[in-house]
Amino acid sequence: MSQPKLRLALFGSGRIGQVHASSIAAHPDIDLVVIADPFIDGARELADRSGARAVEDPAEVFAINDLDGVVVASPTPTHVDLMSRAAAHGLAVLCEKPIDLDIDTVLECRERISTYSVPIMLGFNRRFDPHFASIRTQVEAGSIGALEQLLITSRDPAPAPRDYIAASGGIFRDMTIHDLDMARFFIPEIVEVSAVGANVFSDDIRELNDFDSATITLRGSNGELVTIVNSRHCAFGYDQRLEAFGTDGMLSAGNVTKTLVRRYDASGTEEAPPYLPFFLERYAQAYRAELDAFAHSIRTGDPCSPSFEDGVAALVLANAAAESAITGKTVAITS
Repeated sequence: MSQPKLRLALFGSGRIGQVHASSIAAHPDIDLVVIADPFIDGARELADRSGARAVEDPAEVFAINDLDGVVVASPTPTHVDLMSRAAAHGLAVLCEKPIDLDIDTVLECRERISTYSVPIMLGFNRRFDPHFASIRTQVEAGSIGALEQLLITSRDPAPAPRDYIAASGGIFRDMTIHDLDMARFFIPEIVEVSAVGANVFSDDIRELNDFDSATITLRGSNGELVTIVNSRHCAFGYDQRLEAFGTDGMLSAGNVTKTLVRRYDASGTEEAPPYLPFFLERYAQAYRAELDAFAHSIRTGDPCSPSFEDGVAALVLANAAAESAITGKTVAITS
């Protein structure tokens, strides 16, 4: 006999909320019950497309007595409050990164929700990308021997709007944090962080005292080295690559295009379609797999991965990278 569908609520109807709404609405074993957003027009429009209802006040969500979980895709300053209230109501939580921009606030939230035995998953969706996950599985199996170096490249096609950048917490907490979690996916114990930030193309970002480009180096507890390369722009599209180098070989995942067709003629060879334009398209499979994992944890009670602790660790590394970029010093990570 089939199990009843899980019933989820979604907080936030912006860009990332729309991604989650689409994934939930398409899932055969999940119903999207309600979408909450103080910008009610956006919630209503998304709800109409998703078969849900729209509400303005989070209290209306928590008044529903037959929900199984919530997806928190609202602005970062709302995460801790919504996560805490959901846990207190016995609801599983999938929360977008970062938990909060302030580490003390995050640690207070950890203490508060530790009294509730509900699944808490952090939205580091790139762990679920089939290409990156395959490399990690092969590294774990020893297919390239001991991992020595990891290279992560992540460049956006264009900067986000100025208002978004201003409230984002900076490139390390907003953008690099995904790559820092990916580094920990391969090398859980990072002991040292060194970062360099630059302003090479965006006056807006410079005026906001943020960097438009960055390179970060991490050292693992066994001497492994991780290099992360970030930029807020990229002329050829959304640049997402990963390379794992070990004692016995190397594994790499390049950028993804719509097809594998390549054109060869007098004007050039191996001409390919453009890279997938942005994270919505590039990581569509990852978001679906992330939702599957969240649903599995709700049904079975199995621990979530990435967990709340992964969110804490990634923010600690992001803070260290920001400190290093400003001071020019290498920052040690203490457990």
